Amino acid sequence: MTRPLDRLSLHDMRFDCIVGLFGYERNTPQPVRLDVTLHFDSRAAARDGRLTSTLDYSRLLGELRFVMVAARFRLLESAAEAVAAWLLLPPSADVPRPQVEAVDVRLSKLVALSGAAVPTLEIHRRRGDIAFVTEKKSFGHVDVVFETRESGVYRERIHPHTVLPTHVHHHLDETELVLGDGLLLQGAPVTAGTAHTWPRGFPHRYENVTDIEQSFLCIDRPAFIPNDENEVDVPVESLTRTEPMRFF
Repeated sequence: MTRPLDRLSLHDMRFDCIVGLFGYERNTPQPVRLDVTLHFDSRAAARDGRLTSTLDYSRLLGELRFVMVAARFRLLESAAEAVAAWLLLPPSADVPRPQVEAVDVRLSKLVALSGAAVPTLEIHRRRGDIAFVTEKKSFGHVDVVFETRESGVYRERIHPHTVLPTHVHHHLDETELVLGDGLLLQGAPVTAGTAHTWPRGFPHRYENVTDIEQSFLCIDRPAFIPNDENEVDVPVESLTRTEPMRFF
């Protein structure tokens, strides 16, 4: 008999975000409630007492808030699927944690029906349910987490001592959340949990100055357009940042 997995739950997360099909929903954030349960093996953490051996729920809260706020999903189904895929993604070198084997996601739009009812979607996904695609790039790898026409969720992993060159996008906006502590952004250090939005035409650049892969979570709106990543020759000292946002 297979041993049941351990479970860690985060209940009653509430975010104001864009989610919906109609005009007023596309322009005005509305409150949503998110509950997740992650199925994994917690025995290593019980023995060694290390945060890297378990799931850091403070970080998870920030990551999920980022996905929900930045992606601007049109359907609850898309939002729930993206959340599940992110939680089931294999760990990266710069953010060690146990592999999540299954996840339950419950997502509610709290005011969509003006209090008459609360529409709620619940899904259960196992790791084998999702076929992740990893694309090889000159700077490292891009893990395609989830895509619709309107937005895409990606984890970008930069090889040690490698530069993601200065580039712009002309047909999409990007919001990026730094996951590891070893990146330079626009030539200066940036801490994990910091996010920036890059409007179309805004040059940005990352450099990994460490001996391990470093990563960030990227939301493109619309989903990534391969021929819309254009390298530009801008001196590093001239690069600026947009207003930072903290997620953890």
